Amino acid sequence: MVQKILIVDDEENIRGLLQEVLQAVGYQTFEATSGAQAIHLFEAESPDLVILDIAMPGISGFQVLRQLRLTSEIPIIMLSARIDTIDKVESLQLGADDYITKPFEIEEMTARVEAVLRRSGEKPGISGKLAFNDGRLMIDLTKRCVALEGKEVELTPKEYSLLRELVLYAGTVLEYQRLLKNVWGIEYEKEKNLVQAVVKRLRSKIEVDPEKPEYILAVDGIGYRFKAIP
Repeated sequence: MVQKILIVDDEENIRGLLQEVLQAVGYQTFEATSGAQAIHLFEAESPDLVILDIAMPGISGFQVLRQLRLTSEIPIIMLSARIDTIDKVESLQLGADDYITKPFEIEEMTARVEAVLRRSGEKPGISGKLAFNDGRLMIDLTKRCVALEGKEVELTPKEYSLLRELVLYAGTVLEYQRLLKNVWGIEYEKEKNLVQAVVKRLRSKIEVDPEKPEYILAVDGIGYRFKAIP
């Protein structure tokens, strides 16, 4: 089945280039010139991936990303002309799967698209540790449910993905590089600040005292481990 990609950018030359490149390698593409149109096409066409520009008039790419993440975990690649890390970090923290700066190389773009779609299609088996429940915190990976004292905890896709990785290997120290590779992708293996930022948010949602965590434990200079499942 041909995979569908929604391209969202207010610059006609960028949309045209992406359409030409992606169609040439076998993808079906749709284009939106605004955030509002992007949300409408997303609901109408159910694409397999979204390439989303950040700086657009009206509804920004960040606002579109937040809206899409309320209901979907579809892969999203953010575009920005800014070369600093501010947009990149915010994009990834909001749940984007990748981030590319303009101008970009065609080969890099197609490689990133293929990598993100490949990761999203992987369904790794869960052997053994399907859930955690200590009477206070309940994590059910088969149902994708996290609850604290009986009340469901709302997590962003990245928060859930990182928590899932930690729970699957509860009791084992997971290095920053491993977490980055498995949750963000191999190209982010040196950016441990991303892991630290998401862990901080997770602790604020599941720990009694985020400053004295009981579940997500830091191993100085190495990474994190999740409390062993009873």
